[in-house]
Formats: sequence, structure tokens, C-alpha cells
Amino acid sequence: MSAVQEERLTEARDRLDAHVREIVRHHFSTETGTPVWLEYAASVDWDPLEAIQGFDDLVARFDNFDGERLRQDAHELWIPRAFAGRPFTIFETGGSTGMPKQRIGWDDYKHDYEEFSDRLSDEHFPRGGYWLMIGPTGPRRLRLAIEHLANHRGSSCYFVDLDPRWVKKLISSGQGEQAKAYMKHVVDQALIILKHRKVGALFTTPRILEALGDEISIPDAGIKGVFCGGTEMSPQTVRFLCEEILENRVGFVPTYGNTLMGLACHKPDFAADDYSVTYYAPQPRAVLRVTEPDDARRLVRHGTWGRVELTTLTKELFLPRFLERDAAKRCEPCPEYPWDGVAEVKPYGANEEKIVEGVY
Repeated sequence: MSAVQEERLTEARDRLDAHVREIVRHHFSTETGTPVWLEYAASVDWDPLEAIQGFDDLVARFDNFDGERLRQDAHELWIPRAFAGRPFTIFETGGSTGMPKQRIGWDDYKHDYEEFSDRLSDEHFPRGGYWLMIGPTGPRRLRLAIEHLANHRGSSCYFVDLDPRWVKKLISSGQGEQAKAYMKHVVDQALIILKHRKVGALFTTPRILEALGDEISIPDAGIKGVFCGGTEMSPQTVRFLCEEILENRVGFVPTYGNTLMGLACHKPDFAADDYSVTYYAPQPRAVLRVTEPDDARRLVRHGTWGRVELTTLTKELFLPRFLERDAAKRCEPCPEYPWDGVAEVKPYGANEEKIVEGVY
């Protein structure tokens, strides 16, 4: 590693540690703190304001966050005193069945997607014009986030909704034909918009993108850029989408994100890595680690598989060491992102059991 790379790694780490101290002060102080974390501080025999001086301290001191609390806790427990009296939005995570996990928020999604916008080229995502989102809207943060991203770039956005819970239910119960019919229904709605409106940019999932490409030439429809997220994207899938569906004529931006993290950006020029996509978290607002399955405090070696762990570090939400339902390969930092990346993300446990992903 060169001296310049070492310096950038050190700078990124120092910036992260400073940000951790700021966020811990915010959530654990009596003036601005969050009831959940003030209650936690009163229950332990150490002072978070003194003990947490950097990210390593956070990993050592906090256990993995219990995600069930996002199903069970009253929202009021998660309102920082600094945000008292402000109405909040309520977002659901993922597309599973049963009581959904929920988080509240104010402006995080705007900050996340404005930062992401800086990574989009004006060539493929020109400012002004119209976008189309084909994906889950409803209670998910994605709908507001995509519209804000379009608006931030001077554009407006059309929407075609899909219900991932319904698709998963159909697939799980063996009703594959009904799932295909529902996908066709979604694609037909998108085709109508593309026929009658001038759309230049598209967000959707890999499977919907493939189904849309089976019906029309996406570049000939006027689409200049596509960003795509949701279900697993293997290198073979990414190459197929770029070469066959987008005909190497449309900018393709794979994304990895969720309600708790925001959006992770991909390492540029993934074609040079045989279409294996590596994502980098939006540090310092969020940190991704790839951990040993039997000891989540330990990282796996670079180039090996493990379970993805997410820490959210914003003034709206402090969520330490949340184990995602994802597996990934831990990757080295790159010039654009001087911290670890995650590659070839897929559902955790996919090798041992059948995972129903649906279309999102």
C-alpha cells in the first residue's frame, strides 16, 4: 500500500472516530438524547460519553442490536430530544411477512440521496426531465427517497408500485404463475408510461428490469441511465443486464441500501472486476462490516465471506452493530472509498436453505 493510500485510510478512520464521538454525545446527552439510549446508559456500569471515543470502542462495548425492538418499541422511545415536537415519517424495512420492522425519521433520506446524487453522471442521469421508479412505494422510504433524488437533480418522477410481500407470499405458497402474472401487471403499467411520457432515467429491481427488457429496447425507449437494487445481483446477472438488457448503451448503477443505512455506492468500473460489484457504505453516516458468523465482533479476512453488520450513525438514529440478513465478501478499500467494501451481496444462509426473494 502506498503512502498516499495509508494517509487516506488514516484520514477516513479519524473522521469516522470523530463522527462516532459526535453521534454518541448527541444520543446519550440529557439535552439532545434519545430515550432508548438514555435508558440504556442508566442500565450499564460504564458511561458511553466517556467510554466511546471511536468506532473500535463502539464494537467492543455494544452487543449486536436486537432488531425485534424495531417491531415492538413505541416510536416515542426513538425520538431524540433534539427532535421533540417535530412530526416524523414512519418507514418499514424490507419486504418480509408479519409485523414489519419500522424506523422513524425526518431528513436522513434527503441527506443520503443528495450525497448519492454526487456520484451520478449528468450524461446518464441528466438534470431536468422525468424519471420512472418501478418498485415498492407505500410505507417504504424508497418512494420518498427516489422522488427526492429526482427533484434534487431538477427532475420529476413517475411511479409504478409493486407489493413485495404479495409476491413472496405467492412464491412461498407455490403460486408461481400468479407471481408471474403480477410481474406482468407491473411491467405493463411501466410500458404504458414509457409509451406516453418521455422518461430519461429509471430505478427498478433486477428482475423487473429484465422483464421490461424482454418487452422493449430500453435504450430505444429513451432511457439514458438505470440504477438498480433489491434482489441479489451475481456477476453473471450484472453482465447480462448491461450487455443484453441495456445493450451497453445505458449507464448502469447497481445499488445496495436499506431504510437503516441509506445507499452504498459501487466501486467504479465493475466490468474490470468481471462484473463483480463491490459496494461501499456512506461513511461516516453508516458503517458496514463483514463478520464471522460465529463471532460478530471479529471481521473475516479480505476476500472471504461473512455476515453483514450495519451501524447507523446519524443524529436521527443511532443503531449499533445490527446484523443484516445478508452475506457478502469483505473487500479492500479502493481509491474512491478508503474503507472496507462488501461484494456479491446475497441473502444470509442462501447456501443452506431456500430463500424467497420475490422481485425485491
